[in-house]
Amino acid sequence: MRAVFRVPAFRLLFAGLAASMAGDALLVLVYAIWVKSLTGSNGAAGLVTLFIAVPYVLAPLGGWLVDRFRHRPFLVVANLASALMLVPLFAVRDAADLWIIYTVAALYGISSVTVAAALSGLLKELLSDDLLADANGTLQTVKEGLRLGGPLAGAALFAALGGAAVAAIDAVTFLIAAVAIARMSLHEEPPVPSGLHWLSELTAGLSHIRTEAALRRMTIATATGFLVIGVNESALFAVVGQGLHRPPEFVGVLASAQGVGAIAGGLWAGRLARGVGELAAIAIGMAAIGLGDALIALPWLPVILLGKVIAGLGLTTMITGFTTVIQRHTPSPLIGRVSTAAETLVSGPQAISIAAGAALVSVVDYRLLLVVVTIGMLTAAAYLWLARRLTAPLPSRVRSARLKPDLRRP
Repeated sequence: MRAVFRVPAFRLLFAGLAASMAGDALLVLVYAIWVKSLTGSNGAAGLVTLFIAVPYVLAPLGGWLVDRFRHRPFLVVANLASALMLVPLFAVRDAADLWIIYTVAALYGISSVTVAAALSGLLKELLSDDLLADANGTLQTVKEGLRLGGPLAGAALFAALGGAAVAAIDAVTFLIAAVAIARMSLHEEPPVPSGLHWLSELTAGLSHIRTEAALRRMTIATATGFLVIGVNESALFAVVGQGLHRPPEFVGVLASAQGVGAIAGGLWAGRLARGVGELAAIAIGMAAIGLGDALIALPWLPVILLGKVIAGLGLTTMITGFTTVIQRHTPSPLIGRVSTAAETLVSGPQAISIAAGAALVSVVDYRLLLVVVTIGMLTAAAYLWLARRLTAPLPSRVRSARLKPDLRRP
């Protein structure tokens, strides 16, 4: 992981992204808290998540937009626009201004979709293939680490200073990211129009996933796993209430345990992916999630905490491998559309499983639901493990941290 920090441009990128991720961690829970404080309605507060998630339905359109521009300038403009989109929150005064929060939440979702796709492309342009997994793992580690305390800190700032102050802090972090990315030394060739029909342009990401064996196998396996993993969202409350006989707030303790595992996963995911290949690493991550769920089904706190740590480690390993496979097996002109298409194909099954879990947890023993998750994740892991040779391990020799030769500046 230290090798990737020897690349000066990555150090700048990392500093900017770390700042913006910190700001996001502060604000993400504040949207819902703000709505709740204005309306007193749990339902109105819950709608914030819907508004953030809706743009993911249009993710392929966002990927098409990303691919029409060079990634570094796009990210600079996207971060500046993200800072600007928070300005309307300063006008929120009472429940009549609820639409402002919902609108900004939707814009936040759009920003998340497009920035993630552009970042994937920028990393591909910036780093050699042997450093991509380390870079993705490093960024995932920071993201998960900030999730441990960021939302609580945001809630505390909201209580002390109000929502506008938290929005202002987040806006500043976006500006920091924009400046850091703008200062990076990187030459990118402008995208060349393909001349394809607009519909073919829009669906090019899906077409590439279908024809590229490693991407196709990975997407099918991950979608299969996510078709059951969403059950955890509801089952976890049953684990706390029925298994541990603790109040609902105790879910935060289990979430923290998962966060610890996720940080550890980010630190080792790059090395694992290089050593066994990305598809094998994803399969191992899926198996770890399945094992974690099996342990969570046992009503003993130390075992449940261990299960959450293992599941968190597996989740970060899986995400790191997923992102790296897309980067290594996708041409730069398609990276935005492939990233968003894969996100859509995986998020759809996850949404279904979340809804199914919410409906079933009150009528089916939560332990049975967790067994289903375990079986689903292990099945997906086995399916992917059988195709692990589609992504070969990288050589074990000492790797140099450098910009791609054709991207060096004289």
